[in-house]
Formats: sequence, C-alpha cells, structure tokens
Amino acid sequence: MGRLSEELRSRTESFADRMLDVVDTLELKRSYSRILDQMVGAGTSVGANICEADQAVSRPDFAKCLGIAVKELAECQYWLRVCVRRGWLPDTRLAPLQLEAEELAKIFNAMITRTRRARKS
Repeated sequence: MGRLSEELRSRTESFADRMLDVVDTLELKRSYSRILDQMVGAGTSVGANICEADQAVSRPDFAKCLGIAVKELAECQYWLRVCVRRGWLPDTRLAPLQLEAEELAKIFNAMITRTRRARKS
C-alpha cells in the first residue's frame, strides 16, 4: 500500500483515458502526429508519475514525482487550449478535462507544500 488514496490514483487513470479519447478523436481528423504524441505522453505521464510518487522512498522523492505530474498537467492544459484555438474540438468537450487538470494540479501542489513543510519540521 502506498501513500496515495485509491480515489486519487483512479482520477489520474481516468484523466489519462480521457486524454487518450481526445487523441483518438483527433487522429480520425488527421491532426498533426507530433502534437498527438505530445498529448499522449503528457496525458499518460501524469498517472505514471503518481504511481511512482505512491512508491517513493523518501519525502523529497515523493515531492519530485508530484512536481513532474504538475508539469505534465500544465502541458496537457496547453495542448487542450491549442485544440480549442485551432477549432479541432469544441471547448464544451474539452472544458471538463481542462478543469480536471486544474483540480489535480491544485491537489498535487498542496501535497508538495505539505510534504516540504513536514520535511523542515
């Protein structure tokens, strides 16, 4: 058993699935393969880094893995904004995914802050 709740791990897995669904849709529209690769990488990296954080051997390692997940979420948000700006998918479809990325980033940032405070104590 790791440090993170099953609910949080499940949310990151669901996030990855939803990002992959977006990529699947864009692939059918013959969008740029480089962008799709970036979206797949960032979208699935969030969950992979959370799994790694869950098994971290130290507090700094835990915070580092969470920090990487936050950066990957920011990249996902960027690509989702590109999709909307380019008109590839409607904002109504991507807004819930963007909101989930924001919420997950807030959760992970709070965890990083608490972990770093606990280390100083």
